[in-house]
Amino acid sequence: MSLRSSLLPAAAVLLAATAPAQINRMQSRLIIVEPGHFHATLLQKEMYPWLDRRVSVFAPLGPELLDYLSRIAAFNLRKDNPTNWQLEVHTGDDPMAEMLRDRPGNIVVFTGKNRLKIDRILAALRAGLNVLADKPWIIRSADLPKLEEALKLAREKKLAAYDIMTERYEVTSQLQREFVDDPAVFGDPVRVKARSIHNVMKMVAGTPLKRPTWFFDIDEYGEGLADVGTHVVDLVQWTLFPGQPLDWRQDIRITGGRRWPLVLTAEQYRQVTGVPRQGALDYYCNNAVEYTLRGVPVSLEIGWEWEAPGAGDVYEASFAGTKSRVEIRQGAAEKWVPELYVEPASKEAAAAVEARVAALQARWPGVAVERSGAGLHIAIPPGFRVGHEAHFAQVTNRFVDFINAPDSMPAWEDSFMMAKYYVSTKGTEVGK
Repeated sequence: MSLRSSLLPAAAVLLAATAPAQINRMQSRLIIVEPGHFHATLLQKEMYPWLDRRVSVFAPLGPELLDYLSRIAAFNLRKDNPTNWQLEVHTGDDPMAEMLRDRPGNIVVFTGKNRLKIDRILAALRAGLNVLADKPWIIRSADLPKLEEALKLAREKKLAAYDIMTERYEVTSQLQREFVDDPAVFGDPVRVKARSIHNVMKMVAGTPLKRPTWFFDIDEYGEGLADVGTHVVDLVQWTLFPGQPLDWRQDIRITGGRRWPLVLTAEQYRQVTGVPRQGALDYYCNNAVEYTLRGVPVSLEIGWEWEAPGAGDVYEASFAGTKSRVEIRQGAAEKWVPELYVEPASKEAAAAVEARVAALQARWPGVAVERSGAGLHIAIPPGFRVGHEAHFAQVTNRFVDFINAPDSMPAWEDSFMMAKYYVSTKGTEVGK
């Protein structure tokens, strides 16, 4: 069943309310399949000159689709820089089958339920569609062969298949990578420690977030390390070994792991899902994992809290080298804003930091060094702090490069995918 303005008249009319008479249409067009996670809407928070404003949506009629429609409507009607999306909504009983039959675009977006996501990715690639899929692609180590098959299939068919790793675009992470990758500043890697804290109740694009009940089903959605932890695993290898292919069978050894629940009261569960519940829920979403990456010890902690003590999610990472320690801190002292620090072990390393900052001015003008106790604070101009939601547009714009030139996808990306999902899935299983 295909619905346009007949579906929920208020929301549907709003979707087209600000659409101009003409738009610069390019070849690419989005297909959204079951947008059960709000990340689907963040990909459409901005318009793209290379992307058709018409978007085909395939999803069951229900609260998840309605939430998606209302958020896109809000983007189309906002006062500043409104979007112009025109949605063609299909509400059949088998959205995936209907999408594969019609194929009304060349880019399919998958967000939401994770257990069967890799099967959908494979089906889309076999149908000749480019795939832009939210993390995680898999939540079980048994699906690593399917992941490997998907990456190989995309290469063979000259298609772009891309994981939405937004945290690579955070300026503190990019600058941390620059200093770790400078031998004069960092030396050789000694150890890595990182923690990532997310929040069940949060605001997204100015609207309180409602989560579907399956979000709390770890067999369907995954535990913390298998889900949001993929970002942290990715950042570790992306920072330590930029552009260097990894062998997940040889370069990684998982040495330990554990898990513990976030206890949600019945009222908290009702507040975030809209569904009543009897009694508290032990939500097993917290994980810790220890492993070595090419011999470098890595310790990660992935956790969930009910609400943020500050403005949002927290990511902190310490990369210790023989010459310096390079850290992202995001605590109360930083007013919950990520800040970058370098603690050099010698005057020579401190001078190398100054030299590196001078060399970075071409890309990040205004980045400066400030003394902070025994270390150095890397001061970042506000203009580079675009925020998490803006990173989705940055990923999407990068994705089009791979659509236009599939061979431009670096070979190391496939190996990073395999390494990342080996740690996130196997590490979760070790914790059990």
